[in-house]
Amino acid sequence: MRIAFIGLGNMGAPMARNLIAAGHDVRGFDAAAATIEGVPTRAGPEEAVAGAEAVVTMLPNGAIVRDVHARVLAAAAPGTLLIDCSTIDVESARHVQEAARAAGLRPLDAPVSGGTGGAAAGTLTFMVGGEAADFEAGRPILEAMGKRIVHCGAAGAGQAAKICNNMILGISMVAVCEGFHLADRLGLDRQALFDVASTSSGACWSLNTYCPAPGVGPQSPADNGYKPGFAAELMLKDLTLSQEASASAGASTELGAHARDVYARFVEAGGRGRDFSALLETLSKA
Repeated sequence: MRIAFIGLGNMGAPMARNLIAAGHDVRGFDAAAATIEGVPTRAGPEEAVAGAEAVVTMLPNGAIVRDVHARVLAAAAPGTLLIDCSTIDVESARHVQEAARAAGLRPLDAPVSGGTGGAAAGTLTFMVGGEAADFEAGRPILEAMGKRIVHCGAAGAGQAAKICNNMILGISMVAVCEGFHLADRLGLDRQALFDVASTSSGACWSLNTYCPAPGVGPQSPADNGYKPGFAAELMLKDLTLSQEASASAGASTELGAHARDVYARFVEAGGRGRDFSALLETLSKA
């Protein structure tokens, strides 16, 4: 397919490369003028989407998504698939989908899980909201970039799933880091804690797959100086979105609020640009 890809940053660039590898004809646009080999870039979103059968966006926040999509809607042909892979608030996701449908386009909100490693490897999980027929039309594009594609429901459902998932992730990483911190203070060997907790009731993804303790468990950012697979400020963004959604929906998410506050302090104290699992190192120095 002829695909316009808007947002060629740390996530967007490898995703666009995987579309090319799958045989798609990709042209791009990035506000910071980022370029990648094999993707001809255009001067703006309007030029990028001209003649495209599908548009994929990977952008930083809801305000930018609203702005870019307004420009895309003015230039895209009716029937064009519009797949937004950004992580944004549910309200913005629903707003751009309504506007896209009114313009005759076929919109999907399709945020991802898997980080930069998953983007490069083509193993992302996509959580997708939108009409079932549009989901099936967009599936071949998403399958070129990811390993698991889940239709979560109507407009905004993909963003809702992403926000809930990452709230669980943030809470669990805080718990794992605090567990190792307590083990350190009690004189318990970190490997011993991992051997027990990873095979018993403390097991979770944050421990078993993405352990924040260097040299313990499978390879993770902790073994690479906490170079981010998922930056702390991005976790803070997602936890903030979860609490905005919680307030809007009247939900009680006390641990989500606590995790947001923990990451706000961590980012302010030097965590920006580091993996979100580096929280353990900060606790260890307290």
